[in-house]
Amino acid sequence: MTQPQIPFVPQTVQQEVRDYVMITVGLIIYSFALTCFMLPHEITTGGMAGVASIIYYVTHFEVQYTYLFINVVFLIAAVIELGWKFCFKTIYAVLMLTFILWVMQRVIEMQPGVTPGVLPKMMPDRFMSCVIGGLLEGFALAICFLNNGSTGGTDIIAAIVNKYKNLSLGNVILICDILIISSSYFVFKGDSDSWQRVICGYVTLSISAVTLDYVMNRRRQSVQFMIFSRNYSKIADAINKTGRGVTVLDGMGWYTKTERKVVVCLAKKSESINIFRMIKSIDPYCFVSMGQVHGVFGEGFDQIKAKSTSNKRTLVFATNNQHKLEEVRSILGEDFEVRSLEDVGCRTDIPETGTTFRENALQKAQFVKKFYGFDCFADDSGLEVEALGGAPGVHSARYASEEGHDSEANMAKLLTELDGVENRRANFRTVIAFVTDDSVHYFEGKVDGKILAERRGEGGFGYDPLFLPDGYDKTFAEMSADEKNSISHRGQAVEKLVAFLKK
Repeated sequence: MTQPQIPFVPQTVQQEVRDYVMITVGLIIYSFALTCFMLPHEITTGGMAGVASIIYYVTHFEVQYTYLFINVVFLIAAVIELGWKFCFKTIYAVLMLTFILWVMQRVIEMQPGVTPGVLPKMMPDRFMSCVIGGLLEGFALAICFLNNGSTGGTDIIAAIVNKYKNLSLGNVILICDILIISSSYFVFKGDSDSWQRVICGYVTLSISAVTLDYVMNRRRQSVQFMIFSRNYSKIADAINKTGRGVTVLDGMGWYTKTERKVVVCLAKKSESINIFRMIKSIDPYCFVSMGQVHGVFGEGFDQIKAKSTSNKRTLVFATNNQHKLEEVRSILGEDFEVRSLEDVGCRTDIPETGTTFRENALQKAQFVKKFYGFDCFADDSGLEVEALGGAPGVHSARYASEEGHDSEANMAKLLTELDGVENRRANFRTVIAFVTDDSVHYFEGKVDGKILAERRGEGGFGYDPLFLPDGYDKTFAEMSADEKNSISHRGQAVEKLVAFLKK
């Protein structure tokens, strides 16, 4: 079945704005928990807010200034080690949290009976404060994380450590938080309730972590539908229109011994009511099974975050042409695993409806990225003959017939078209489009030469036996693979791609 062509679309501006709005909401809740429940009872939380809190308990230097100073240092390190892309939302979160903490304390100080510089206790009991504060902190952090945000501090430390050591982000953050909370004992060592404050800090950390996991997992809960209906096609179409993928399986009702179709769909739990309504409106008498699944990974759901067992970067070259694959794999070398369309299960004849090499290459690369997820590069190559006005150009592979790739027929037609023509100047051109998660890059190669009057050589493919590159006495078909790769149009484009990837 041919899959529809859907263009590559980066994250929309609306999605980005929504992320920043929700991150701000999370930061407001976090500031409220810290200012109203943690600081008044001298409870130390995790992260850089915990470090700032300890300094506040000793010096009464407001937490937001210490928090900002520490994070500026870490952010400089993050930009150097991890790049700007990691830091944009973290910088926003750090600056916004600093501002909200300042506003929150000013608002509290304006209340009647509040002594400036002394935060009042909203809850008289320290343990209840750490429970409520932990719940609010966990909920606030979940909102930030679910919207691709970060509060900086230990998150940055964890990301940098994870870059060089095989330690999970969660473990690094946990170790940092335990060290921060434990250090508060030495600040309150002379007080009778010093251990109580440390224990309350651990309770806060535990409640915050459990709440964080609960909220994030609750949001990510997914369900699997198996729908048995004679109107399976209408149900599948209706679900597809919601943006969810559907698979239709062949089955057999064993009681009736008749063939049946089974519609299978994975969806977020929050979407299940709407799906049930659609099913009922189409076929109220169908049979539906819904089961909860523990994890769904892939497009539209969670990302697979396990580390690959291979250190090679996997790329898809959008072709099944073995000659092209061997040529490109030899140029890319051992640092990359290059997969073909067949290797990723793509058996679709990807349409090439562009009028230029660049348009066709982009069309193929975007198709693979959209439906299979891999970073992909695709080339469109062709022969441009000066006397033919640049033909066959983008039609090089199907020059003689639209039915298929017939090199012999293509060369025969080209020789016929050039019969008696003195100007036989031509060039091979390749354009590579490389598509990643958020960008598109182009690389081009070109070799000038001429078209001979008869074929020479048994190697290569396509028009190689007729093409004599400038400065050489061998056609592409007479050259070894290494000789051809060193000067070929595709070799030039791939070398530019490799230089880009390694840079």
